[in-house]
Amino acid sequence: MNNNVMFKISYGLYILTAEDGDKANGCVINTLQQVTTVPNRISITVNKENFTHDMIAATGKFNISILSERACFDTFKHFGFQSGRDIDKFDGYPHETATNGIPYIMDGANSFLSGEVISLTDLGTHTMFIADVTDGEILSDDNSLTYDYYHKHIKETPQQNKKGWVCKICGYVYEGDELPPDFVCPLCKHGAADFERL
Repeated sequence: MNNNVMFKISYGLYILTAEDGDKANGCVINTLQQVTTVPNRISITVNKENFTHDMIAATGKFNISILSERACFDTFKHFGFQSGRDIDKFDGYPHETATNGIPYIMDGANSFLSGEVISLTDLGTHTMFIADVTDGEILSDDNSLTYDYYHKHIKETPQQNKKGWVCKICGYVYEGDELPPDFVCPLCKHGAADFERL
């Protein structure tokens, strides 16, 4: 099987944010889907390694900034390539606060929505949260960002003089002749199956 077929599925890209106590955080996800219209419900699937996952599991609330084609790679580096356990991702980062008290980003986003968890399903490495949509606004008429558009127009390509393995998801480069079979990308948390030789 050619596992790259999974990249042909049309995904959007989103900044998922949450807050627990006085700490806010956010991460990049590509797993948002509306599951019912009445009641208005969505599902998100979040890697358990993400600090944002733990906040949502504790509070049951989150926001999603729906990214547009105007999003820049710096947004992905800021929310996807560093951990909120180590830094405050909202310190000095421009944002607004929704009625649920959780921040959302506007730069590079065309809308946002708020969710309140009604159930969750353990999927091993990830948790699927089903949530009622409690708020949302359109911020611009810009086209929503797809995973395909991100890979073709926004994601930086690895430096050609490096040797090793590159993550097909985020572009992280592992330098070395052999990639350990249990290797996990330190940036996006995907396994060795999502790496290819440079």
